[in-house]
Parts: sequence; structure tokens; C-alpha cells
Amino acid sequence: MKIAVCVKQVPDSWAEKKMAGGVLDRAGVDAVLNDLDEYAIEAALALVEANSPTGATGEGSGHSITLISMGPERASESIRKGLSMGADDAILITDPALGGSDSLATSLVLAQVLSAGGYDLIFCGTESTDARMSVIPAMLAERLQISQLTFAGAVSVDTTSATAKISRVTDSGIEEMSAAFPAVISVIEKINEPRYPSFKGIMAAKKKIIESKSLSDIGLSTSDVGSDAALSSVEDAQARPPRSAGIKLVDEGNAGTALAEFLAEKRVI
Repeated sequence: MKIAVCVKQVPDSWAEKKMAGGVLDRAGVDAVLNDLDEYAIEAALALVEANSPTGATGEGSGHSITLISMGPERASESIRKGLSMGADDAILITDPALGGSDSLATSLVLAQVLSAGGYDLIFCGTESTDARMSVIPAMLAERLQISQLTFAGAVSVDTTSATAKISRVTDSGIEEMSAAFPAVISVIEKINEPRYPSFKGIMAAKKKIIESKSLSDIGLSTSDVGSDAALSSVEDAQARPPRSAGIKLVDEGNAGTALAEFLAEKRVI
């Protein structure tokens, strides 16, 4: 199997985020690998281990895992974490013109690289923690004209018939779904527990190849991406106001009634 995992570098969840020029200020905060993408990497690794005689990827196993990301040069720092978990190599699409790109442009760039790679399976996390849109997997499937298996809580494959099967987690229960290769699979965070990179894995990741590609390398124009090509824009943004002081109730025999009245006023009850 030839597997791709789409990953993204995002601002640290604990960092104070600010807008600059209508876009999220990414340069001024610590950046990390999107933690929801770690579940996708782990799912790909587990799938290969379950279907490889050696339990590994790389040369001789018949399986490979490539991380694919779009972002600035510094995104390679986060990609290294995915490589240290066990992925084989990575492709980073980086170009100054990509700044301010929306999800449509992002899916266009990723699909352009994926279509040239001939991947059997494309794994994604459900969403990125900086945008929380959960649309890229579906957009990729549409652009590539292949099946999508989304919100997977379990994944298995039959390499003989080249078919992937998932247990899709929905609000109403579990749906069993399958599709022939190639397919896009998005996984939820309950699917597994991402492995912690070992010292050996960290050292090995330093030697693994991250291939950088520009827009011209993948056959796209600067007019296809960036703020000018985005279908939506942020006209104004304000910082969240400081949290106001709470209401303190002193129990003098009527605290329960006062609490109920407060909750009713806020339409909680």
C-alpha cells in the first residue's frame, strides 16, 4: 500500500491567538503539529503494521507512508514529529503566495500533489485546531474523484481486493462502510492513542527526506491561491473581552432559590 497522510502545522492550542491583516498571526506564536493529525498518522502506521510481514514500512515491506503538508518553511519542524513516529518521508508545499489561502485553495494544492503520487489511501484528521471546519477530506475526495470514508473510529483493509473498511461514528450510532482503493479516510480522535516518538525514531527522522515544492513545481499559479483567490475574508476582528467577575452567593437559607433564579434568567433551566 502507498499511503499519504495530510498534516498541518498549527498554532499551539495554549497560545494566545491574534489576527493580523485579516488572517491568523502564525509567526508570532509557537507552532506544533495539529494533534488531530497525529491520530491519522497513527492509524496509517497501525494499518501498515497489521498488513506487513515485518510490521514496518519502507523498502522491502511493500508499504510506504508519506506526509503531505502545505505551509511555510518552519512547518518542516512539525513534520519531523510525524516522521519520528514512523512515517517514511514527506512533501512540503511552501510558497509566499500561499499566505491567506482558504480551504478551497488548500484542497486544490493538496489534491494536485496527491493526484501525482498515485496513493492507495489518503488519511486525514477530522479537522485542524486552528480552523475547526472539517471540510478538507471531503474536498480532496471531490477534487480527486475518489471515495471518501469519513469519521472513522476503526479502519481495516483487504489488500487482496484492494478495499478499505471503516466503522463510521455518527450521532445516531455506528455505520459500517467500505470502498475500493483509492480512497480518502478521515479519523476521529477516539480511534487510537498516537505513539510517543522514541529516541531512535527521533534520530532516524533527522535523516528522512522532506521534499519542498513550490507552486510552479506542482503546476499551479499564484492566482489560484492566497487572499485574493479566497472566497471569504475577515473584515474586522477584535480580541475577546476580559471575563467579568462572577456572582457570589452567600447562603443565608435562600441560596438555592437565588441560584435557580439565576439559571432561569440565563435560560439554562
